[in-house]
Amino acid sequence: MRDYFPLIVVGAIVGVLSVVFVTAYALIKNKKEALGFDRAMKDKEIIKRLLKYAKPFWKSFVFVGVLMLLSISYDIISPLLIGYIEGIVKLAFELSELYIIVGVYAAVLVVSLVSTYVQAIVLQRTGQRILSKLREDVFTHIESLSHAQLNSIPVGKLVTRVTNDTNAISMMFTNILVSLIKNLFVIFGVLVAMLCLNYELTLMVLCFVPFIVLFTVIFRKFSRRAYRKVKDGTTDINTFLSENLSGMKITQAFNREDKKMQEFSAKNKSLASAKQRQIFVFGIFRPVVYMLYISSVLCLLYLGGKGYIDNVSFLGQTLTSEIIVTFYMYVSKFFNPIQSLAEQFNWLQSAFASAEKIFTILDLKPDVADTEGAIELDKIRGEIEFRDVWFCYVENEWVLKGVSFKVEAGKTAAFVGSTGSGKTTILSLLCRNYDICRGQILVDGIDITKIKIASLRRHFGQMLQDVFLFSGTVRSNIVLYNDYSDEEIRRACDYVNATPFIEKLANKFDEPVRERGNNFSAGQRQLLSFARTVIHRPSVMILDEATANIDTETERLIQDSLEKMKNIGTMLIVAHRLSTIRGADNIIVLSHGEIVEQGTHAKLIENRGRYYKLYTLQAHREQIESSH
Repeated sequence: MRDYFPLIVVGAIVGVLSVVFVTAYALIKNKKEALGFDRAMKDKEIIKRLLKYAKPFWKSFVFVGVLMLLSISYDIISPLLIGYIEGIVKLAFELSELYIIVGVYAAVLVVSLVSTYVQAIVLQRTGQRILSKLREDVFTHIESLSHAQLNSIPVGKLVTRVTNDTNAISMMFTNILVSLIKNLFVIFGVLVAMLCLNYELTLMVLCFVPFIVLFTVIFRKFSRRAYRKVKDGTTDINTFLSENLSGMKITQAFNREDKKMQEFSAKNKSLASAKQRQIFVFGIFRPVVYMLYISSVLCLLYLGGKGYIDNVSFLGQTLTSEIIVTFYMYVSKFFNPIQSLAEQFNWLQSAFASAEKIFTILDLKPDVADTEGAIELDKIRGEIEFRDVWFCYVENEWVLKGVSFKVEAGKTAAFVGSTGSGKTTILSLLCRNYDICRGQILVDGIDITKIKIASLRRHFGQMLQDVFLFSGTVRSNIVLYNDYSDEEIRRACDYVNATPFIEKLANKFDEPVRERGNNFSAGQRQLLSFARTVIHRPSVMILDEATANIDTETERLIQDSLEKMKNIGTMLIVAHRLSTIRGADNIIVLSHGEIVEQGTHAKLIENRGRYYKLYTLQAHREQIESSH
């Protein structure tokens, strides 16, 4: 019994650790849902969908598989060669024999290193191509979402999906999966080699395997929770930064820097805490696996050394020094992949968590989509008709109530009313940014739901109050990366009176535009928006408060442009300044989502209704302002 006391001590320590981990697992198992262990998607479904992206590159993965088999040859053969050297050096031997064995060892090592290098290159190239395809799919799908859906999802969350989450998946394809397979092959190959060499010592090593499996299963639960917390914390940080960096001027204007700093600090600490828990989980697991490795080595040296020194034969097999040396190396190569599997399993959980979030976005069906059999329109005349249109953003809170009107092709219609009366909503519905709840919208007598969305919007030119300019140049913001000649660009700028201020710029049309066009005034941004719209030659012009943020001098330039634009096609205008719409063919007055009156400026003034009151009140206010 005394001879086996060291083995009993090792077994007792491993047993105590097992009881501790199983107890911890049992205590939290009933709280899985609260702790966020469960996924909406099963691992099997995630793998199946990810493999669709890998399928086009199956030849590359097969090639990598062949290289992988070559690279693991070193792990299988090298211990045998070292053991053989141990066997010959303790006896009389020829130096040439040693040189041959060393040469074979070096050749196996070179083959393994070259195979590993080529494997890494092929995997990185393939992984980047898969990553690019996945990012394009996510971005394209985000572009297809409706305005309502985009408004409901924070921008920072979408940015995280396209960047951080896709990077985690790239790591899976370029490193994790291949390393997992390689390590499994190494473990299997080493196990077969050990069984052939000495099955008694192999059985001793295998006694530790059930504990490794047990610890890995428990660790899997904790690591999944830790990684999801880190992912959620990263998303929160990105969402907060996206919103608050864009609104930094407001924060500074209202002197709320300290408050925002406190909010950011709370989110930052939450993310740091999540990462510390992740490190803590891994910091426990890997040392435990390493402890099992050291225990197996101690048992090997104890049993093997005792058998060799006492010249004892176990189960009919005699232990030699070369067997002990070879086994020592095999035990290391058996446990090293297991320790790596733990780390790779961590990354795999991260990749699966990221994939789930990405597929959640990809599974989000657009609220507004092309109907079956939708048609393309090469060109339209511009006749617009609303028939008893009802619409609400929130259920039963109607923004439009039975709105009906018709705009003849080539005519100008203006929409007037107080804030919230439904003016902008009408223009959004016409472009199918949202779908109506009841009624019908017709363009040239065709229901817009029967027209492809891209085809419909191609014929509309929209000029909004809040002009958005992209980072780039004046030229790129006018053409929006379409192919237009310099002459066409200049002609469009001349048409909307934007050329004078562009010519004053240092680089003219190649002048850099910073984020959101912050290096241009509101009036300049609006003129660029007008040029952008005109150059695309739309059949229907939409102006939503396009002159609200413009000074009087710039407004005169735009009024002149508007008169010219009337020759382009149908024009729909929402205007805060009623003086700018006096020339409209039809003025539609809205109140609480309903049309209360419509007609020409002269007719509405004559009727002395709601429009008359709005117009006289505004004219009186402008008169007072001008007198001051």
